[in-house]
Amino acid sequence: MKSGIDQISEKRWEEARSWDWQQSHPWLVGCNFAPSTAINQLEMWQPETFDPATIDRELGWLAGLGMNSVRVFLHDLLWSSQPADFLKRVERFLQIADGRGMSTLFVFFDSCWHPFPKTGPQSAPRPGVHNSFWLQSPGLAILRDAAAFAHLESYVTGVVSHFRDDPRIVGWDLWNEPDNGNAGKGDYAARDFGDKKGEVILPLLAQVFDWTRAAQPVQPLTSGVWSGDWSDPAKMDPLHRFQIEASDIVSFHNYGSLEDMKKAIASLRQYGRPLLCTEYMSRATGNTFEAILPLLKQEKVAAYNWGAVSGKTQTIYPWDSWEKTYSSEPPLWFHDILRPDGSPYDARETETIRGLALSNR
Repeated sequence: MKSGIDQISEKRWEEARSWDWQQSHPWLVGCNFAPSTAINQLEMWQPETFDPATIDRELGWLAGLGMNSVRVFLHDLLWSSQPADFLKRVERFLQIADGRGMSTLFVFFDSCWHPFPKTGPQSAPRPGVHNSFWLQSPGLAILRDAAAFAHLESYVTGVVSHFRDDPRIVGWDLWNEPDNGNAGKGDYAARDFGDKKGEVILPLLAQVFDWTRAAQPVQPLTSGVWSGDWSDPAKMDPLHRFQIEASDIVSFHNYGSLEDMKKAIASLRQYGRPLLCTEYMSRATGNTFEAILPLLKQEKVAAYNWGAVSGKTQTIYPWDSWEKTYSSEPPLWFHDILRPDGSPYDARETETIRGLALSNR
């Protein structure tokens, strides 16, 4: 008898439908976007700090580089109070992005960074620290309380049902790095599930796929793999295998070298689905626009780099800023493309993006 997880995997799109989806869109090239005025998902979306003027200005700069899509994180706590108003802000964001010629890939959940999110005013950035107050969704308190999962179901089905046939939404990314135990992230790691995170998340992720499909969206579903060896399904971690086998389109992260990116793409081609690279670009590891973006275009892999305009997330600093002190702007930015005034960190780099994004469109 097949398990519930196997049955969920069987509900995904037929291969032909996934390729039809890819053919109906241009090559997707964009970034993971949060306005420079937001330190995390809550500050981006809460009514007191929702900033459509900055969002419009910064999406305009990105559209000027030829970007045509953005990956954007939501948060379950935004649904807890006044969900109708939250949907209005999501609608306003979609209006702005669409007005700039950009589609949106929304992310529901995230296992990375701060494990105890709270609504209300958010902390100021810790100086010189990469993503010093980015939030997990759901927080560990909910993950440890199955009775709280009903809130998560209401959130997912409420959002998807409202936007299930919206052409401005290119897809639903259900869970970002679900087995990320936050190693190396200060005291966050000590309070997290560590290497047991995947075991904790897998049954819940299966429910999230079920909840989302029950809302009957026309957009595809995905959850991206980010670690491990994907070349042999028989040897893959159960969570990673499920992510690939349940997704309508296969997504992944890669911050490695050009050869590492080639290997990742080759490993994932065997699954017969369009590919989305939903995170890449870390200059210090050699994963640069100049090295990686031509390959992603050649291979018709959708490309969403991490970072847009330098701001409160402070992702110009490297991951090791959690363990090493940075007292000034690093000479080599880790992520992000533009300064707060819209000028490029590296003009040659932005010309590379623009040239690849706009050619053969």
